Amino acid sequence: MGGVMGHAGMAATVVRHLRAAGSPTAVEPLPRPVLRAVREDERPPVDPAEFRRVLGHFASGVTIVTAVDAEGPAGFACQSFASLSLDPPLVAFMVARTSTTWPRIAGAGSFCVNVLGADQGGLCRSFAVSGADKFAGVEWAPAPVTGAPQLAGAPAWIDCAITAVHTGGDHLIVVGRVDALGAAEDGDPLLFHRGRFGRFSA
Repeated sequence: MGGVMGHAGMAATVVRHLRAAGSPTAVEPLPRPVLRAVREDERPPVDPAEFRRVLGHFASGVTIVTAVDAEGPAGFACQSFASLSLDPPLVAFMVARTSTTWPRIAGAGSFCVNVLGADQGGLCRSFAVSGADKFAGVEWAPAPVTGAPQLAGAPAWIDCAITAVHTGGDHLIVVGRVDALGAAEDGDPLLFHRGRFGRFSA
C-alpha cells in the first residue's frame, strides 16, 4: 500500500488497533496501565532497579524516530530499534505506552528511523525530553516515500509505513515495512551503554 491514501488508511488502522488494545491514541489518551507479573501479595520476580542495571550492560545503537502530521514534525529518541525481517523488509521499534509523541506517529501511519552518528549525542538528548520544540534549529528534509523527517548528518535512515502494533507490557512494539533507506559510506555510530554515550573502536 503506497502513496498518501495508503498511509492515511494505515493510520486509521493503527489508531483502531490502539483503541482496541487500550493504548494511548491521539484522541483518547489513557493513564499508564497497571501491569504486574505477580499478585499483590507476592514478591516481584526481579527488582526494577536491578532489571535496569543488568540490562544496561547491553550496548545498543541510538536512533531518532520521526514522523510528520498536520501539526508538523514529531520525533523521539529511541534505543529499542532492530531489523526484523529481510523478506519482506521489516523493522521494529519499541515505545512507551505513555509517550506523548507516539500518538502523532501512529496518526501519521509512517515514520523514518534516523540512525545517529558518534557526534550526535547532543541531538539525541534534545529529542529525549518531553514538551520542548525538539526540531528547533534542526536541519531535516522529507524522506522520499513518507515525507517523515530525515535528519541532516544522520549516517543512516530507514523510511517506513506502519504495518502492525503489538502490546509488550508497558511498551508497544511497532513494526514498519521499509519503503526506502540509505546510508553514508563511512561514519562511526553513536552507542549507548550503562547510561552513557560512547563510540565504536575496533
